[in-house]
Order: sequence, then structure tokens, then C-alpha cells
Amino acid sequence: MSKTKTTFHCQECGAEYAKWQGQCNKCGSWNSIVEEIKQVSTENLWDHNKSDLNKASNKPTSIDEISIQNEFRIETQDKEFNRVLGGGIVPGSITLLGGEPGIGKSTLFLQISLKISKKVLYVSGEESDNQIKIRANRIKYSNKDCFIYAENKLENIFAQAEKIKPNILIIDSIQTLITSSVDSMQGTITQLKTCTAELINFGKRTSIPILLIGHINKEGNIAGPKVLEHMVDTVLQFEGDRNHLYRILRVKKNRFGSTNEIGIYEMVNEGLKEIINPSEILIGNSDQKLSGTAICASVEGSRPFLIEVQALVSTAVYGTPQRSTMGINTKRLNMLLAVLEKRAGFHLASKDIFLNITGGLKVEDTGTDLAIIVAILSSNNNINVPEDYCFAAEVGLSGEVRPVNRVDQRVKEAEKLGFSKIFISKYCDTVIAKKIEVVNLSSIEDLIDKIS
Repeated sequence: MSKTKTTFHCQECGAEYAKWQGQCNKCGSWNSIVEEIKQVSTENLWDHNKSDLNKASNKPTSIDEISIQNEFRIETQDKEFNRVLGGGIVPGSITLLGGEPGIGKSTLFLQISLKISKKVLYVSGEESDNQIKIRANRIKYSNKDCFIYAENKLENIFAQAEKIKPNILIIDSIQTLITSSVDSMQGTITQLKTCTAELINFGKRTSIPILLIGHINKEGNIAGPKVLEHMVDTVLQFEGDRNHLYRILRVKKNRFGSTNEIGIYEMVNEGLKEIINPSEILIGNSDQKLSGTAICASVEGSRPFLIEVQALVSTAVYGTPQRSTMGINTKRLNMLLAVLEKRAGFHLASKDIFLNITGGLKVEDTGTDLAIIVAILSSNNNINVPEDYCFAAEVGLSGEVRPVNRVDQRVKEAEKLGFSKIFISKYCDTVIAKKIEVVNLSSIEDLIDKIS
């Protein structure tokens, strides 16, 4: 009788060790390493040779003999979700969605299941049929071909998929699945890898797209080994603050489209509402002229939209000045403050500085640099910036105003919303605008001269 082989895995990051130890050397977490028995069965849980769902040929083909066919995608009734995936769901693809607890992951996939005119098998290992029905009643959509299945055993899920033959399979969540072919507990690294591999095998052989929901760890990454993200075709991240209404669906990996697209939703009582024109919502409407605000023309993927940057500069009460940001990387704020101190002569080292992007959004576009600087200077000097001014440029370490991508789309978006001036880098390509004045800047000194 062969000896049972065991291994030790960190439940936080998936690192593997030959023996147990108290702390993981890779992620630093304590008491997260557990012993697991290696997979005892090498047979596939789903036998494609015996299945009538098998559609794919399994033989090598010369690359010269492969004919390119028109790409077919399953379009959902959710325009934002279609945009993020690059036009719809690719048959046979595996999509993994991660996000904070309570952010709306299950609501998003259930809403897609109820709105789409396809046969959907929605498998939940976390909720009962009644709980899902209560959420479906709140969403107020109905699809008679949406089948709810409360189960976490992978063999039973494959059996029902053989019977129902769905067009889309949704798993909520991958961490709840378990298979008898692996002798380890639910949610362990071995169970995660085995169940995911079997689902990928099922999806590729049958051309049924599979949407997976994944938990995240305390660092905000998808729980389990990093290899999980390498195995799937698309990785989506659902972002937002539960205290705010807006959510961003961001792409981290996409084998069938761009990784720069985002989808914007608003959480309402009826579920997630698509935001087709975010600029009109993200810009605050106020009759008062306030200091410390600036409007930025930002771009995420191929979508331009305008956001409001708010800054508050005050005298430091404690010995060490505070630097706090919401929606912007704090390190980028510190860099811009150093540029203002060194290149423009503003003394902000002894000031508390708070920065916020309205709506609870997280923005990674470097084109927000100029708007951040304007908001900080406006708050510091207590001078309001004209509300019809807009900004779109990156600021370098030497104080130069650098060009950003898709500047023509940014200008058109600001022009469409009625702004009178937009400040960009003079090194951008020539931009033609009829109803908005384009102001070219070369450095921060030019900004101060032309805005005052």
C-alpha cells in the first residue's frame, strides 16, 4: 500500500511548504498554514467522451489549416458588463469575479441571469433557493429559463448541467465547491485548484461559458493561489465603498478584449443600475462658489468621463502633518506635493492635506495630476476655481505638464457638458474644438499664471 502524500499550504496566499510552520514567509500571515492530502484521483469528474455535450475535436491541427471564423459572443442585457468583457461573453470562457463582501457580486450575476434571454444554471453554495428568490423579487426581472440550484458538490453540478444543458453556468462561489476526488476540507488550496481545473475542462469541451464568484483575502486580492487567476480567461474586480452608491467593474485580465475598460453602476433598491453617462452624476451641483474643488477630464479604457476632485488644506494640529486620500494613491499625492514644494515654491510640508474623489470612485488615470494640484492650491489660498474650468494633464517631477492619452476624447466630453476652458499640455497633438477654449500649458508656473 502506497504512503499517503501530504503537503502544507498557506490559506491566504497559496504558498507551499514541506512541513508546518507558524508564519507564512511569503505573505506574513500567522497560523494560516494547514496540512492537505494531495489529490488521490487522476480521473476527470466529467467524462467528455461519454457526454452528448461534447462539441470540440481533440486532435492537433496545423496552424495553416485553421480558418478564422467570425467571433461569436453572448450579449447580455447589461451594456456595462458587455463593455467590460469586450462585447459580450465568449462561449467556453471562464470568468472570475472578485470583490469585497456585500459589494454586490451575487446581485450582479443574478441580475444578468434574470435579464438575459438564454438558459442559465445559477449554482449557489452560500444561499438557499428562498434567499435567492427574495433577491430576484427585489431586482424585478424574470427569466423562466433561469434555474437556481443550491449545491456545493461538483459531481452533482455536472450531473445537473448534463440534464439542463444551459447556455451559461454561474458558480457562487468557487470557494464553496467541494469534490470527493480530493481528500481535503472545503475552501482549501487543493479543493480550489481541482474544482477550477474541472470547471475549465467542462467549459472548454462544451463551449458553455462559466462565471465564477471568488472571495478576497484581507489584502483585497482574490483568495487562494495566484495560479487561480492564471487558469481562468478573465478576471474582474468589483470595487466601491459600501457607504457609497457607486460601483466600478474593472478588468484585471482579459484574453478576449482590453484590460482597460470599466463599467460603472449605482446600487439602488432594485439592484445595480447601469450608469451610461457618469459625468453628469459624478460632478457635484452647487450654487455656492467653493474653494478646493477642480474638475478633471479622466479616461478609463475607451470611456471618457468627468470627475470632481476635492482637497482640504489646513494647518497641522499634531506634530506630523496628515496625508489622507480617498480614490487616489497616497504615494502619488506625496509626489505632487514634493513637486509643488520644490518647483513652484509652495510651502505645504507643515499642512494637513485631505484629498477625495467624489462618488467613492478609485481613479488610476495620471491625467488627474493637474486637477489635484489645482484643488490643493485653491484650498490653500482659499480661492475658488471657476466652475466651468476643466483639467487633463500629467505633472512630471521637474514640474512640466505632460500630455495624456485620448486627449481629444477628454476635450469633447468637457465640451459636451458645457465647460468654457480645458487646460492640457502644449505637447499634445492639435485638438480642434468649437465651443470650448483649449489652454496649453508647459509647466506649473504657466498654470499659476493663466488660472489666476
